[in-house]
Amino acid sequence: MNVQVMSESILGVQIVEENRRVPVIGGDSLPDMPWQERTPGDKSPLWRYRGNPIIKRDALPDSNSIFNSAAVPFRGGFAGVFRCDNTRRVPWLHAGFSQDGIHWNIEPRPIRFIDGPADLAFEYAYDPRVCKLEDRYYITWCNGYEDLPTIGMAWTEDFRVFHQMENAFLPYNRNGVLFPRKIGGNYAMLSRPSDNGHTAFGDIFYSESPDMVYWGKHRRVLEPRESWEKLKVGAGPVPIETGEGWLLIYHGVLRSCSGFVYSIGAALLDREQPWKVLGRTRSFLMAPREDYECVGDVPNVVFPCAALCDKDTGRLAIYYGAADTVTGLAFSRVDDIVDAIRADG
Repeated sequence: MNVQVMSESILGVQIVEENRRVPVIGGDSLPDMPWQERTPGDKSPLWRYRGNPIIKRDALPDSNSIFNSAAVPFRGGFAGVFRCDNTRRVPWLHAGFSQDGIHWNIEPRPIRFIDGPADLAFEYAYDPRVCKLEDRYYITWCNGYEDLPTIGMAWTEDFRVFHQMENAFLPYNRNGVLFPRKIGGNYAMLSRPSDNGHTAFGDIFYSESPDMVYWGKHRRVLEPRESWEKLKVGAGPVPIETGEGWLLIYHGVLRSCSGFVYSIGAALLDREQPWKVLGRTRSFLMAPREDYECVGDVPNVVFPCAALCDKDTGRLAIYYGAADTVTGLAFSRVDDIVDAIRADG
């Protein structure tokens, strides 16, 4: 399928996109999503916004850091759920809104969930993802239950009122990421079983549910393979359905002499059996390099949590946490990442 699109970058530079090969299935037309072309001569499949970080650590009066957050298209603009660690160093979720996906107004008060089970204590919340599924926006996050990490779930229609659901899994689990449609008639989620600490291991697993309460049919999807991800891997943004398979952007972690290093990779999963991996990158797509990624509360971290995708052009805008302190933005195209996966075999 060949597509030629004339449009402007956020810097006002007119560009031409042509000969797009990998169709995006479903999703939204997002002509006004954030976008910036590569610097001339840059051949990287994933490149940083030159105005990074887009959200500073002190964007709220009592925030120590704002990072590992999720954004989606919403009513002609964008809405998001943000991890905001306060000055007591307790992580909470805050809603936010933006007209351009770059400049955000984040609510100063944390989200207060309603309808949650009375005996489901809410102790802390971090690393949210947001998935538009049917007529609702579902939020998944690492939820503290009896001071143990598991996958919390909630839904909203307006990013003002949030309805808490049952936790998806037993502790210990992190990085719960829903698929944006049912698979085989069931809801589907990726997650990474973990421990109660920094988790020096971790594979990505697939699970299904008929009702988003009872989850089963667990299958291993992805395990660490290359040196840059040798310690553990975890799902990132909501998978993007393409003609080549589900495009999964994920993080991989290595243990260095000075601690963990978080980088970004990608894989293609079978559309109807997503536990089957069709290909994955051998090299990372992006690793900590800039000062705001290498210096912060947790050095050497790039952690993707959300991706806007324009179905007409295949453009991607990826939101990622940097050094567990601030929020960055990076760009790519579906074709570029699929090409990187194909090149690595």
